[in-house]
Amino acid sequence: MATEKCFAKGSPSPGPVPKDRLRLYSMRFCPFAQRTRLVLNAKGIKHDTINIHLKEKPDWFLEKNPLGLVPTLETPAGEVIYESPITCEYLDEAYPEKKLLPSSPFGKAQQRMMLEHFSKVIPYFYKIPTARRNGEDVSGQEAELKEKFAKLNEHLEKKKTKFFEGDTITMIDYMMWPFFERIEVLELKHCLDHTPELKKWTEHMLEDPTVKNTMYSLDTYKAFYKSVAEGKPDYDYGL
Repeated sequence: MATEKCFAKGSPSPGPVPKDRLRLYSMRFCPFAQRTRLVLNAKGIKHDTINIHLKEKPDWFLEKNPLGLVPTLETPAGEVIYESPITCEYLDEAYPEKKLLPSSPFGKAQQRMMLEHFSKVIPYFYKIPTARRNGEDVSGQEAELKEKFAKLNEHLEKKKTKFFEGDTITMIDYMMWPFFERIEVLELKHCLDHTPELKKWTEHMLEDPTVKNTMYSLDTYKAFYKSVAEGKPDYDYGL
């Protein structure tokens, strides 16, 4: 099982999950799956990773998760959990050491509300680069994204903290980070020019050992995104 190469249609099933660990079905460059990788890493949870070819998914994977989405978690008992916020919340509850979510119901609700707001930002990370590639004018969309970033900046200004909910990283930081990690390769870095607190937050995130352990270099991202733009995503790039 010690391979990072992705499993495609026709690949043999990896078999049952070993008793002492979890299994993560992932794709190396997927920002949503990276959320779960960050939480597994931050909490030091023993796990295997099985990468999935997202264009040619194995039948056995679709049996576990009919939506065919990554991240998907599987326990030794055969329980299957998917959708990135749900997998991350599950991990925080099932492995209570080093909690990433607040203990108070209101604190948890605040993080969920912030994640809900952030989910409206995510589409811009996809639609602006696509429109730009198609030769469309993206200035309007970039202005909208800058407005969304300004709101996040405002939150940090009010809190006067390094991270979104204090001076230590919590779940919401890990939920947002994968998209900011890709900001340069997506040619959106200039959208941070007028948000000094948000810019500082990205710098603090880059110092986090968990972030360092789960990230790829700019050159690797460039090569992967080039393969996506050409319509032939190279999920095994660099292996």
